[in-house]
Amino acid sequence: MADGELPDGELTDGQLPVLRVRWLGRVPYTEAHAIQRALFGSALGEGHLLALEHPHVFTLGLHGDPSHVLVDPASVGAELVRTDRGGDVTYHGPGQLVVYPILSVPMGPGAVPAHVRAIEQVVIDALGDLGLQGAGRLAGYPGVWVDPDGDAPRKVCAVGTRVSRGRSMHGLALNVDPDLAWFGRIVPCGIADKAVTSLAAEGIHASMREVLDAVVARAASQWGPCRVERQDIAWDRRAADPGMSLPVSSKKPPWLRAPARMGAPFLTTSHTIRDLGLVTVCEEAGCPNIFECWGEGTATFMVNGDRCTRACGFCKVDTRRPLALDPSEPERVAEAAARMGLDHVVVTAVARDDLPDGGAVAIGATIEALRRRLPAAAVEVLVPDCKGVPDALASIFDASPDVLGHNVETVPRLQRAVRPSAGYARSLAVLARAKKAGLVAKSGIMLGLGESAEEVLGVLADLRGVGVDIVTIGQYLRPSASHLPVERWWTPEEMEEVGRAARGMGFAHVEASPLTRSSYHARSALESASGGSHPRAAAGAAG
Repeated sequence: MADGELPDGELTDGQLPVLRVRWLGRVPYTEAHAIQRALFGSALGEGHLLALEHPHVFTLGLHGDPSHVLVDPASVGAELVRTDRGGDVTYHGPGQLVVYPILSVPMGPGAVPAHVRAIEQVVIDALGDLGLQGAGRLAGYPGVWVDPDGDAPRKVCAVGTRVSRGRSMHGLALNVDPDLAWFGRIVPCGIADKAVTSLAAEGIHASMREVLDAVVARAASQWGPCRVERQDIAWDRRAADPGMSLPVSSKKPPWLRAPARMGAPFLTTSHTIRDLGLVTVCEEAGCPNIFECWGEGTATFMVNGDRCTRACGFCKVDTRRPLALDPSEPERVAEAAARMGLDHVVVTAVARDDLPDGGAVAIGATIEALRRRLPAAAVEVLVPDCKGVPDALASIFDASPDVLGHNVETVPRLQRAVRPSAGYARSLAVLARAKKAGLVAKSGIMLGLGESAEEVLGVLADLRGVGVDIVTIGQYLRPSASHLPVERWWTPEEMEEVGRAARGMGFAHVEASPLTRSSYHARSALESASGGSHPRAAAGAAG
């Protein structure tokens, strides 16, 4: 497939069902669960297969016995999480391949046991492909066992699932090469008299990627016929390199040249921002739309200072050691918005990994200050991931912004190169949690870093699958020679084609053009997402 070419029939009737396989790397259990839950409840979530590792965690099923956890989890550096699947206690950790299929399950008598057996068969067949012969089922015990008919059966894979309304979540945990001592800290699956093993312990020395490949091949056969659409977080940093690039001296095409207009509205906006000592992402990130937006009397405020604790490969924002938060900043942002007469206020924030809450409380305080000063204005925030800490994110969600934005920025394969301190799974989890909190969710992706058209469509399907309402798609522009290179320029026609595909997936609003940025046409996006019925959006439109 040529770069920029959309796969034929991507959204046509009669196409084979798509199995969207995602290798997400190492993901905390609660974040993976948030993604699962969102996909589980979404029409576009069906047909996802999430593959990952977890940091050390013990999980208790709905009827799990807490006494089967034999140590204080915190004392060994693990979490204890109650979850909504069957079964007892299970360990997950590094060296274990965890696979969560979100699939349709034909309902009827025996549907759930049949689904469990199908998962078991995928593993049994995959293990055979990897050279482990004789794996199978042990009567009366779920999962996959080595030497199940012998004197010493050993469990190599746990299976636990939940099926509701014809949709499945949870799945399998296959021991590739974990530290088996961890299983001695629990009663695995509530079974005290049987051993746990791994592929490595059985003499099968396969990499995690080889094991995943075998499982995916068998899953596609078991749940086929289907078309596998797979995207992986880069397995190593070399695989994350964007690859070929345009020379630094390469001229921008004409469609990327924004005219500079510095009339009275632009100067008034600039004066207000300077007078109140504020920072805008328009300036800090070198946005090409600054003349258009400031000329219309709008700006995107950047809070929590002007220094970011992350050094993303695409971003121009200062990365020196950040200063202490200024408690007066929320009120100054509200004052600026009032002076500018804004009816839709956009606020973004630098990442503040130096703070326990990632700067979340200050973002919430800014929303509240805007509500007090401009009760009729819509408030949109574009937030960092706050390390995925639920309480930190809740302090933003509880302030009830009208739009909660968080960008995935690029496709899974390029995440490590583009945003090395963030993660694709964490970003999906942030968006899923925002949607669960009842907010309008928004995300954005840049093109031109080396991604393929099919990868872009896969990301859009993931975003829609976790409930994102608004998506922005724009061309990456290199801020300096020290930033990631531009691989190619996407044409306006190609951007529009991607936009049409996104609209076909059911997004309420899509902005797709070379100069599109996260807050571009933000007010009209909210009006589209709310169907014109959002009280503040409606009030702004009327004004």
